[in-house]
Amino acid sequence: MERKLTAELWDKMHYLFRGFNDRMVHVALYYDTKINIEALKTVLLCFIEKAPVLHSSFIDTKLTAHWKVNDYTIDDVLTVSEEADLQSAADRFLTQYIEPDAPVQIQVAVFYNETGSVLCIVENHMCMDGGDLKYFVRALCQGYTDYIEKGISPLNLRNGTRSYDAVYRDFSRREKKMAQNLYKNVCAKDDHRFPLTENSLLDQSFIALRKIDADRFAVLRKAGKTLGATVNDLLVAAYFYSLYELADYGENESVTISCAIDLRRHLKDTQGMGITNHTAFMQCNIPRRGKDIFETLEYTKQSVERFKKDQFMGLYGLPLLKFGYSILPQTAAEGVIKLGYSNPLLAMSNIGVLDSEGYSLCGHAPTDGFMTGAVKYKPFALVSATSLNGVLTLSMCVRGNDEDKRIVNRFFDLMERNLQILSDGKMQ
Repeated sequence: MERKLTAELWDKMHYLFRGFNDRMVHVALYYDTKINIEALKTVLLCFIEKAPVLHSSFIDTKLTAHWKVNDYTIDDVLTVSEEADLQSAADRFLTQYIEPDAPVQIQVAVFYNETGSVLCIVENHMCMDGGDLKYFVRALCQGYTDYIEKGISPLNLRNGTRSYDAVYRDFSRREKKMAQNLYKNVCAKDDHRFPLTENSLLDQSFIALRKIDADRFAVLRKAGKTLGATVNDLLVAAYFYSLYELADYGENESVTISCAIDLRRHLKDTQGMGITNHTAFMQCNIPRRGKDIFETLEYTKQSVERFKKDQFMGLYGLPLLKFGYSILPQTAAEGVIKLGYSNPLLAMSNIGVLDSEGYSLCGHAPTDGFMTGAVKYKPFALVSATSLNGVLTLSMCVRGNDEDKRIVNRFFDLMERNLQILSDGKMQ
């Protein structure tokens, strides 16, 4: 008999996003050691068995949707090869796409040479978001270390509910009732876009990266404290100001950037939960560019603060989505939701710190690495940010061409300059 898993609300929503992005989440971690492949195979098999959605196919019957659990082998998941250029091999691997109805929803690779190894992971966002992928990779690295050093079976991966409504479980009865009646649609409604070229059949996926070294990032964090701003505030303000310059927006135009929110903020702990999605967006809006980036930062802080004051931050619209998917056939629900849903043209996801110690393999901490979100289809754009070993990595995943690469790198040039101005505490 076919084994089925429930297609949860966020699974269906990320499936609906298929016209906007490829829905993949990407990780690369570089090590100065050779990874024990047999040990990694054992840990991967144990973890994927504990998370059956990772070896399932998404089945859309037009009336309903569910996951069909599949048989698989480790060779369906893991690629291993010796490569002269680890970065080029990682780049090629990371830009792949996993079909929703593929037999497995995660692909892992180890590329190695005499200098070390790189561990690469691509997984379908329908299965888990950046928050749980960070957890999954950390548990994978810990399981690998414990298996090799202590002979401990690698079974230490959470499993349990994947349902979106777990975010309500720590609310009081009154709070839960209020949250489950937040039908208001808070989607972005802004026509400003990242100035990429027009779509072409020749476009290909690429990942653009920009590193802010540890010394400069430390100074930026210190400046943020002086300015009363979080790192996220600084990044979003620099994103705004750089876009006004790059896209030549009018200085009095109001612009909105959708910023990812981890809904686990509403949970006291995540025990008893499986790997899943708990991410929504807040619409960070500024009324105008500002006379300089410091005024832009003040506008950004004011916008973010309005959201932070809301007890139910990020939970608006979830009951409406649940209602639509509950009463309508799958295809009809998608059609209705698309009528009221406006996918943000400009988005930011601060995935946060990648714990160097937590991602160590038998005492070997990663020397470099990053995590980034989905490849966006033009005109949509997403900037992701992670930090590892004190180094900040900004990234954009785009389906585009060489001119788009030039445009994205020019944007990163502007981001670097504007972040430096914030670090200096004065206009240059």
